Amino acid sequence: MTKNPFYNALAALGYIVLIVSTMTLLSTYQSNFDEFIMPIIMLSLFTLSAAVMGYIFFYQPVMLFLDNKKDEAVKLFLKSIGIFGVITLTISLIYFLFTIN
Repeated sequence: MTKNPFYNALAALGYIVLIVSTMTLLSTYQSNFDEFIMPIIMLSLFTLSAAVMGYIFFYQPVMLFLDNKKDEAVKLFLKSIGIFGVITLTISLIYFLFTIN
C-alpha cells in the first residue's frame, strides 16, 4: 500500500464496505443459503480478508523494516492501525448514538 497511514486505514474501510455491500446485495437475491456451502463461503471470505488486510497493513512496514528503517516501519504500522481504530470507533459511536430510542 502507501506510506500514508490514513490511506491505508481508508483502504481497509473501503474493502470492508465493499464486502458488506456485496453480501447484502447477494442476500436480497437469495434468501435461503444452502447449509453446506455457506460455511465454506464464510471461511473462504475470512481467509481472503485476512490476506487483504495483511497486505494493506503489513506490506509497507515490512518493506521499510527490510530496508533497515525499523523505527519508521513500526511508526507506520502503529499509525495505520491507530487511525483505523479511530475510524471504527467513530462509526460505531455514530451508529449507537443515532439508533438509541
